[in-house]
Amino acid sequence: MEISRRGFLAVSSLAIGAACAGDLRLRAQEAPATKFQDLRGGAGIFTGRGGTIGWVITRDNTVVVDSQYPDTAKACLAGLRSRAAHPIDFLLNTHHHVDHTAGNPIFRPAVTQIVAQRGEPALQRRYAVQTSTTATQVYPDTLFDTDWKMVLTSETVLAHYYGPGHTGADIVVTFQNAGVVHMGDLVWNRWHPFVDRPYGASIVNWVTTLGQVTARYPADTIYIFGHAKPGASVTGTQADVLHFRDYFTAVLDYVRRGMERGQSKDEITKLDVLPGFEDFEAPSKTLTLGAVLGVAYDELNAKA
Repeated sequence: MEISRRGFLAVSSLAIGAACAGDLRLRAQEAPATKFQDLRGGAGIFTGRGGTIGWVITRDNTVVVDSQYPDTAKACLAGLRSRAAHPIDFLLNTHHHVDHTAGNPIFRPAVTQIVAQRGEPALQRRYAVQTSTTATQVYPDTLFDTDWKMVLTSETVLAHYYGPGHTGADIVVTFQNAGVVHMGDLVWNRWHPFVDRPYGASIVNWVTTLGQVTARYPADTIYIFGHAKPGASVTGTQADVLHFRDYFTAVLDYVRRGMERGQSKDEITKLDVLPGFEDFEAPSKTLTLGAVLGVAYDELNAKA
C-alpha cells in the first residue's frame, strides 16, 4: 500500500513524524481505494489509507487491529458489519501514530474496548498537543504492560510488548488459531522505515524484537505489515520479517564501522543504497536510507 508522497514535506522530526504517521495528503478529490482480503481462519486485512488494518471474525466475536483515518475507517467498519452481525468486541492500536489511530472515533461507538500498551496513550496525547488535534482524539481505555490475552469463540487473541522499536510502545498482535500475526509498523516491507526516535524508538531493540517474533511462531505464520512499497505485499512470511531485521542489522553495522573510522554523521548518511538491500526504496524525499542511518548514528552515539 503506497503512502502519498505529498505528505512528506516538512523537515523537523515532528513534521516528519506527522507526515509518516498520518498527515498524508490525498490528491484533490481523489478517494482512497479500499480493499478487504481474507487470509485464513477467519482473519483478514483491510487496506485503504494508512497502516494496514487486521481483523478476525468468529461465530460470536470480531476483533480489529488499527483504525487508519476516519474516511477509510468508515469503509472498514461498514465492510466488517456486512461480514458479521455481532458487535466488534475489541479494537487494538499497535502504536500511537495517526495513520493507525485517527479512525478510533469512528470505531469507538461500535467497539467494547480499545486496547494498547500502557505507554501508548501518553505518546498519543503528546503528539495531539504538538499538532493541536486533542479535540479529535479517542484514546485506548484497556492498557497492559507486557501481555494481553482474550479467549474468544474459536480464536485466542494475544498482544505482546517487546520493548521500544518503531516507537516506544509498539505491540505485536496474534490471532493464534488462524496463525496470523499483525506486526504494525514493526515491519515496512521493502521500504526505508520511519524510526520515531523522539517518541521512544530504538533500532537496536527493534532488531532484537524481530528475531524474537520469528522465533516464537511456526514457519507457516502469515505476518501483516504496516506498510509496503508499491508492488510489494502488506502480508508476508517469516523470511520477509527476517529480511527486514537483516536490513536493520546492516544499517547498524555500517554506522558502527563509520564511527570507528571517525566519520561524521554527514559522511555516514551520504549512502544512497545499502549493499545487499537494493530492493529497499524510499517512501519520500525525507524517509530515506540516509534518514535511517542518521537515526542509527544518533542512537549509537548516545550509547557510546
